[in-house]
Amino acid sequence: MTLSASKKLGLSLCKRGVSASIGILSLLMVLTASATLEVNEQLLLKVKAKYGAAASSRVLEWQALIKSSGGLSEKAKLKRVNDFFNQHIEFVDDYFLWGLNDYWATPLEMLAKGAGDCEDYSIAKYFTLRELGVDDSKMRITYVKALELNQAHMVLTYFETPRSVPVVLDNLIPGIKSASKRLDLLPVYSFNGSGLWLAKVRGTGKRIGGSSRLSMWEKLKVRMLNNEL
Repeated sequence: MTLSASKKLGLSLCKRGVSASIGILSLLMVLTASATLEVNEQLLLKVKAKYGAAASSRVLEWQALIKSSGGLSEKAKLKRVNDFFNQHIEFVDDYFLWGLNDYWATPLEMLAKGAGDCEDYSIAKYFTLRELGVDDSKMRITYVKALELNQAHMVLTYFETPRSVPVVLDNLIPGIKSASKRLDLLPVYSFNGSGLWLAKVRGTGKRIGGSSRLSMWEKLKVRMLNNEL
């Protein structure tokens, strides 16, 4: 498939952060369900004071999404969460947004800024769906190679069953498509809260380890637990 110029730009800018992370195989640290995504009034006021009214409005819309989506089917949850972040968040490279070559933002940080890169989209979708009750074993944060551009990228994949071909939640296109239709993406490896998989073929791939020793994921966990901004 052909990407628009803006999508190519987004993917190109995302390359630096993802490429720096692809060589790190000790990426995982369990972030348990006890780390709730609920935002209280005090935290909302903090967001508004630091980032403005638009930021607090985005956070409120996110909370409304979570509260109104719990009873939906998993397919409907995937669509609502994918649409929400793709429509509310602007792609901005980590260097311009955070002054760092690679930074993994929490969902709250991303919403407060109103911007993020491909890693941030994938992480925010993952944790929001976890909050909505989607089992961790059905989701993988997946590093892929965009074949047409010969660049690295990050997406969220969802497996309805362990043997299912996953669907792909991507910030570069609006819809959710089966991995079998995303021939422009070649999976490299994937992870979630419990493991790491080498994805030499389309599908679940080969498990090569469990959750252990993180740097960036560990920092992300701490910031989520502390609701840092």
